[in-house]
Amino acid sequence: MKEGKSKIKSDILLRVRLLYLLFIGIGIAVLGRLVWVQMFSSEVDYNARRLESRIFTEEILPAQRGSILARNGEPLAVSMFRYQVEMDFGSPGLDSLGTFREQSDSLAKLLASFFRDRTAAQYREFFRTSHARHYRLVNGRDTSVLRDEGFFARLLNRLRGEEYVKRRIYDTIRDHTPVKLFPREVDYNEWQELRKYPILNWNMGMVYNLVRHDRRIYPQGELARRTIGLTGDRGNYGIEAVWRETLAGRDGRAVRQRIARGFSGRVVGSGEDPVDGADVVSTLDLDLQDVADKTLRWQLERQNALWGTTIVMEVQTGEILALVNLGRNSRGEYVENTNYAIAKRAELGSVFKLATMLALVEDADMPLSTVYDTGDGRPVAVGGAPVRDAHGGHREMDFRTAAAQSSNVYFAEAVVERYADRKERYTDFLRKLRLDRTVGLEAYGERAPYLPSDWRKIGGANQALARLAFGYVAELTPMQMLTLYNAVANDGCMVAPRLVREIRRGGVLEERFRPEVLEERICSPATIRTVRELLEEVCRSGTGAPYFRDTTLFRAAGKTGTAQFAQDGIRYSDGYYMGSMVVYFPAEEPRYTILTTIHTRRQGGKAYYGGPLAGPVVKRMAGYIYHREHDWHARVGSTGERHHPVRIKGGDIAQVRRVAGKLGSPDVEYDSRTGWGRAEVDSAARVRITALPQDFETVPDVRGMGLKDALFLMEQRGLRVSFTGTGAVREQSLAPNSRAVAGRTVRLTLR
Repeated sequence: MKEGKSKIKSDILLRVRLLYLLFIGIGIAVLGRLVWVQMFSSEVDYNARRLESRIFTEEILPAQRGSILARNGEPLAVSMFRYQVEMDFGSPGLDSLGTFREQSDSLAKLLASFFRDRTAAQYREFFRTSHARHYRLVNGRDTSVLRDEGFFARLLNRLRGEEYVKRRIYDTIRDHTPVKLFPREVDYNEWQELRKYPILNWNMGMVYNLVRHDRRIYPQGELARRTIGLTGDRGNYGIEAVWRETLAGRDGRAVRQRIARGFSGRVVGSGEDPVDGADVVSTLDLDLQDVADKTLRWQLERQNALWGTTIVMEVQTGEILALVNLGRNSRGEYVENTNYAIAKRAELGSVFKLATMLALVEDADMPLSTVYDTGDGRPVAVGGAPVRDAHGGHREMDFRTAAAQSSNVYFAEAVVERYADRKERYTDFLRKLRLDRTVGLEAYGERAPYLPSDWRKIGGANQALARLAFGYVAELTPMQMLTLYNAVANDGCMVAPRLVREIRRGGVLEERFRPEVLEERICSPATIRTVRELLEEVCRSGTGAPYFRDTTLFRAAGKTGTAQFAQDGIRYSDGYYMGSMVVYFPAEEPRYTILTTIHTRRQGGKAYYGGPLAGPVVKRMAGYIYHREHDWHARVGSTGERHHPVRIKGGDIAQVRRVAGKLGSPDVEYDSRTGWGRAEVDSAARVRITALPQDFETVPDVRGMGLKDALFLMEQRGLRVSFTGTGAVREQSLAPNSRAVAGRTVRLTLR
């Protein structure tokens, strides 16, 4: 018995020891696994990231693109957010089929009434079809078998008023591809209304993504569109492209935490807010741009021309006040399709003679009394080839008459006589005038000019020299030619043309650009005085006289030019012409330089010479500018008396009060400190602000307000707005305080 008991005891002890060792081994394995996972394995980080990605998501907060403004602050290009709802029909928030159908039926009726593009039944069918498709189809497989089946199960669900997808596999049977809900993008005011509708008000959870698109709006229509420019798939050019980073700003980001199925909230303090883009204030004067556009368009239509450009530059600063480029599109309409002023390089004809005048006076020291036989309109052999003047009536001419009558023969003879044996000296002087370089607008597509560089490689060099003297051989853009004339008007100081004057952020000046001097002095003051006399003679008795001789308001100086066009497969004999006119005024103290270039084909009854082609446009622009500049007509002396504004725009009451105070109004009366109101100024300069009713069901009275405030108030009521004119609102087509019907159009007249 004792031996049997001992054997049993030994077996038990052996088993206990084995179990003990087994547990020790398991413990060591577990401990080793823990050490491995914690210290060496990437599994923890992987699982942590995976868990975090299910709980936290990062949302991009788009920055609003800055505006492009005219020099007086009027908008040329502004950004407005447009909204689109992208539904996630596979969202867990839509698991309750009964609730979804009830809510989507209501939403279908409301959307049908709002957009009027489908019936309520069509919207209802769209919701149910999309919901079923995104629950049942995953990579083309039918998962309908995963729903609760059986008569009693379906009966129980219907008694509860709900039908549920099986929870244990819901993540594997859903298609979360977003589906656009609205037939079009909506603006902010429309979204404020739509977000009150069922499902869109989050009553079934966060089952959609609200997508914001920053859309570019051009309040002035096609005005200066080529200069304003574009970015994106349709092209990158103009101010939009050059100042892309400044306008774009910086997108923000936010971290959202999942709270429950279909619900999430932004984590406080996470991410960063977006930084909206800065506003770019251009040099364009909206009034001048509008007049230049209309005038050039009128002349192009009259002459049935191919394209044309008009530029207005401020003499001392180089600021471009107007830049119009009009060419035909496929339908024959004149539109801003190419920046001809900056990118179109061509032989410009007699307007180039300004450079020849400077060379003859400054470098060759040729006196104005020098006389040549110009042939009275007949061909004259110069440089081995015949040259003739377009107009007869003169045989022997002096320098002054030759400049006024734009004699090709005179300039060709003068240049060949002085530079035939030293052609490089002539072109070297032209390079001193910067006629071989761009003027600083390369980012806008400016093409580099062309000048002969090696006369030894040019066949018929003397003939080419003669043609170069009166505007052929060399190729420049209209902007480069204008810059040279502007330098003469600016007493020899050549400044770079500019299209942008300021950068503003939130209405606060961030950077102001000063004039950039390209050449401190292109020639001596004596040469400038002489050449300016010659240019004045052109407008007094020469080819520019028909447009400026009879005006007693101011004296102008400038030059006309005509060139046969040969480029891109077109030959000189095909009858294409480039007609130009450049003028600066007033001649005694120049303030503005104007250039117009028009490209046309010779047609019966139509002009093709530079004067008749471009002269009417330049004349109208100069006249408009002169009558607009009040300080040219009368000067108001200071009497020491205080003056107050006679009119103040209405708008935000707090802002109107602040402006009235800054302008020194003696008394400001108001019946409300906040809100929106109209402002009136009486004879004693007292400002009275009348608050507008805060009734979103009626049409507001926006008369006397600026366009920005008027647009906001009208669109806040769901009204669509069209407008004409500039300044403050003077008339509105819908009577104030009448019932505001969403979708109706109200026309505003500004003066």
